[in-house]
Amino acid sequence: MSVLVACDKFCRGLFVCLLVFGAAIGDTIAQETFTPSSGSPSETTTISGQQLPAPQPPFGGVIQPDALSSKPWWAPRIVPPKQAPNVLLIITDDAGFGVPSTFGGVIPTPTMDRIAQNGLRYNNIHSTALCSPTRAALITGRNHHSAGFGVISEQSTGFPGYNSIIAKDKCTIGRILKDNGYSTAWFGKDHNTPAFAASQVGPFDQWPTGMGFEYFYGFVGGDANQWEPNLFRNTTQIYPFKGQENWNLVTGMAEDAIDYIHRVNQIDPSKPFFVKYAPGATHAPHHPTKEWVDRIHEMHLFDDGWNKLRETIFENQKRLGVIPADTKLDPWPSDVIKDWDDCTAEEKKLFIRQVEVFAAYAAYNDHEIGRVVQAVEDIGKLDNTLIIYINGDNGTSAEGGPLGTPNEVAFFNGLNMLPVDVQMKWYDVWGTEETYNHMSAGWSWAFDTPFTWFKQNASKLGGIRQNMAISWPAVIKDNGGIRNQFCHVIDIVPTILEASSIAAPDIVDGIPQAPIEGTSLLYTFDKANANAPSQHKTQYFEMMGQWALYHEGWLLSTKVNRAPWEAFGVANPDPLNNQVLELYDLTTDFSQSNNIADKHPDKVKAMKQMFIAEASKYQVFPLDASVGARLVAPRPNITAGRTEFVYKRPMTGLPQGDSPMLLNASYTITADIDVPKAGAEGMILTSGGRFCGYGFYLLEGKPTFLWNMVDLKRIKWQASEPLSPGKHTIAFDFKYEGLGTGTLAFNNMSGLGRPGTGTLLVDGKTVQIIEMEKTVPMILQWDESFDIGSDTLTGVNDEDYHPPFPLTATLDKLTIKIDRPQLSADDIKKLEAAQRDNSSSE
Repeated sequence: MSVLVACDKFCRGLFVCLLVFGAAIGDTIAQETFTPSSGSPSETTTISGQQLPAPQPPFGGVIQPDALSSKPWWAPRIVPPKQAPNVLLIITDDAGFGVPSTFGGVIPTPTMDRIAQNGLRYNNIHSTALCSPTRAALITGRNHHSAGFGVISEQSTGFPGYNSIIAKDKCTIGRILKDNGYSTAWFGKDHNTPAFAASQVGPFDQWPTGMGFEYFYGFVGGDANQWEPNLFRNTTQIYPFKGQENWNLVTGMAEDAIDYIHRVNQIDPSKPFFVKYAPGATHAPHHPTKEWVDRIHEMHLFDDGWNKLRETIFENQKRLGVIPADTKLDPWPSDVIKDWDDCTAEEKKLFIRQVEVFAAYAAYNDHEIGRVVQAVEDIGKLDNTLIIYINGDNGTSAEGGPLGTPNEVAFFNGLNMLPVDVQMKWYDVWGTEETYNHMSAGWSWAFDTPFTWFKQNASKLGGIRQNMAISWPAVIKDNGGIRNQFCHVIDIVPTILEASSIAAPDIVDGIPQAPIEGTSLLYTFDKANANAPSQHKTQYFEMMGQWALYHEGWLLSTKVNRAPWEAFGVANPDPLNNQVLELYDLTTDFSQSNNIADKHPDKVKAMKQMFIAEASKYQVFPLDASVGARLVAPRPNITAGRTEFVYKRPMTGLPQGDSPMLLNASYTITADIDVPKAGAEGMILTSGGRFCGYGFYLLEGKPTFLWNMVDLKRIKWQASEPLSPGKHTIAFDFKYEGLGTGTLAFNNMSGLGRPGTGTLLVDGKTVQIIEMEKTVPMILQWDESFDIGSDTLTGVNDEDYHPPFPLTATLDKLTIKIDRPQLSADDIKKLEAAQRDNSSSE
């Protein structure tokens, strides 16, 4: 009997809980008001959008025991509000204020010119100073730290503002528009998928298709070889360039976007589309077609050098009225980058080649964007299409260093000053598939005119001030107008929502949503508001320890204490307080050229406190000034905590962020293979490609291991004889002599890139030993994958083979064992002492 009583009490309690839970759910669903409908299959409805996905409306038909007596009823199809525009959101990469002709640049950008002439030009829009942080802010309407992207995913650390995970309470504009009846697509650069969640085991909720974009065609990482990109359609890797001579992604993605626009319009002309169009240009590598390089070369835009270029752009900007007539231009920073007249003839020749390829890339990209815009006009939808064209996700990149580089992967491994005579070896192939090229920072400084500094420098307008053109012919009538209001990329989401009369949701997938942090720009579309005060009053900026605060025309900023190419030294241990603070009145000082901090000490103190408040509110703390060190920080990828990896069949396409990392460690790679009677060749294991990586393969039957040292040197171990038919065990064993990544915890990089000894063994017998004086310290070629049994994209040594180079032996088993260095008590004591010495010297 006691059991029955207990069961009765449990059931009553459960019933009460269900009633309470049901009431709570009912309250949520009650927010959605359903308009009675006929139940016709053709019926449509709009929704309040407070809850996404919209709850299922109650059945409106009649159900009897038999179908003939019953009345069917279909829920109406969800559509956007009437007159909601199509949206084409364009954002280019690594392009500063002075790049496009629309804002005074010498590089022709007729598409951006067209959008500006048919709409508005914005000269006061801001980025975060770095690519994927800006893009996270752009698609969520929240600050980059709020969205988890305080830095790029490849530098992510285990703090909410820096983990590169867009939390579920911050849904994207793609998800909002999709659930309100839009077709949604994303073309080009992603870089908002965590680097540790980019493999084919997922999870895919942080890929574009998991964030509300029904279709994705592009690359997941920060940049891509435009000739042979690591390319995906949705979540499947594709190779459209195979067998296609001169194929280039800039054109390839434009073709795919044009096809998409025509396709969705043909299928349902009434359904508006939202397209995010994010080409890789002009991020390195600069890969335009030869046709565009020749066009730019014939224009002789850069023959007079970067000092003159800067002056020309500055005068153009004043003439166009996109900067105030009284704007000041700071002197050339001769202590950072030498004057053009001080360059040698050989340097000038190389530097002009570098910039002509960059300019060709920018012009080529704008041309292909124009074809996408033309496709919208061709389907008759241009009048009601809101086109937002943002030039750059940060200032122009100086990550090529003062001399430029034929290989950006070298920069990210600390080689930022390759001698000009070394670079000249690539002069004739600059910008082709043989280079991963970047230009001299002298050009980057000029392309950020009238501002100073570059991408990464969040305290300087050269790093954060972009420009933008917006057209919407049905609404914007002040054609060619200029808007000076302060704005930020977080303002784009609320602008699109207001333009489409769609509300930001309160709940998505049952999760309450964080507020949108941007401010709509729709008020600026009205000519009557051309000079209205900005509605965006306050904005913080922070990137890798450099920070600033804007408030109602004032800008408090830290003095630049690190050039972008100085990424591998000891980091500022106290980025909040160990700074020289500068103050600018941007209402009278457009170019941030007149520091008045000494005249307003109380203002400086008050604005610093305001920055601290904003930083606390938006997940900016803890501040971290390290750059290169974060590239090798541990992350929760599928290899975390593992020291042994076993593979028994071929596999390709595993990205660097999810594959075994051999850098700064000892390791042994062992392959058990069966060689057929005719002999064998081919790739056993490779990671990386032409510009950095390693390969373990059979070359003419001979076991071979090769390290590609950023395309400057190749170190090869090889057996003297080919393998005989039958089973063999071949191994490569490497003993690392450094302390490893553990030194990074002490703000010390001495454990990275140290020497080691590699030994190639065949059936247990040593065949070759080579000592490496240096090893790759930071990163392999990020857009190339970890492949077993063949090699995708580019190879690690073109002289030995060309991909795919399939293995013709049978792979029975491949084993990788990694032995990471552990710090001893004595090591820790020395590192702590060095850290104290560094801190006291700051």
